[in-house]
Amino acid sequence: MDKKYSFSVIRRLAYAAGLSLPAFSNALAEPFTFYGKLNLSYQYADEGEGNFSDLKSNSSRLGVKGELALQDDLTAFYLLEWQVDLADLSGDDNITSRNQYVGLLGNWGEISLGRQDTALKMAQGKLDQFNDLEGDIKNLWRGENRPGDTMTYRSPKWQDLQFTGTFIAGEKDGPSTYSASIAYGDAGLKSLPWYLVVANDSNVAGYDIQRLGGQYKLDDWVVGAMAQRQKRESDGDSRNGWLLSSAYTLQQLTLKMQYQELEQDWSLSAGVDYPLAKQVKLYAFLTRQDKQELPDKDWLGLGLEFRF
Repeated sequence: MDKKYSFSVIRRLAYAAGLSLPAFSNALAEPFTFYGKLNLSYQYADEGEGNFSDLKSNSSRLGVKGELALQDDLTAFYLLEWQVDLADLSGDDNITSRNQYVGLLGNWGEISLGRQDTALKMAQGKLDQFNDLEGDIKNLWRGENRPGDTMTYRSPKWQDLQFTGTFIAGEKDGPSTYSASIAYGDAGLKSLPWYLVVANDSNVAGYDIQRLGGQYKLDDWVVGAMAQRQKRESDGDSRNGWLLSSAYTLQQLTLKMQYQELEQDWSLSAGVDYPLAKQVKLYAFLTRQDKQELPDKDWLGLGLEFRF
């Protein structure tokens, strides 16, 4: 999407939501949800070239979503989401595209078209305890893709089993590729205390990937594990990795740890979350990353997240 067009859309959405929400809602014929997540952290970093401090926007975003009931038990739905940088970038560079799609939902499942996270990316659920921060699994593993030209199908749940498939159309002479997952349980650990998933990418962004993960909640503990094999199509380079994550709720605090590895590369993170309200939390984290033939990197951060 053109950046100037995206910026214009955001300004209009913000104006409509802030000044004329009822009118905007009526124009869409159904109530809609305007939402966002604003996440900023002040970080002290050492990335191999000396220490420095930095204010970082961690995948902050704004979006609008909604649905409309149709005939024959069908529902149409849409989602438009943009990433905003609250710290470094300004002007047109401040806005980038995230998930943006339209689809249909029925008793046969749901199908959506547009730009969207692949089935393998969505399969991680909440296993990544440091998502969007320096300890995010995307900083060590491949597979965190959000391509355009996608068609995604998600089946109904059958005895807590669910299939998700993403077809990515090839552009010009490029090959069509796919991503798929089969999940068992509840990724949010709300209706069920467990979640198991197996996922596969076939030449998505130049990689074949197999991912196996699971998470379990027992009282105040949440523990998770994930294994990944990734092979680069261009030269056949293959690497294996694994991840362990945990979170423990102690009164109002949530204490978190995560270790991730890919052959000789590794990342270790520890952190704590403190909710100020249902939608607002303070957090702190410490991450160390060690990659072969690259300087070791360390980050210490204190941040604030506001959801609406």
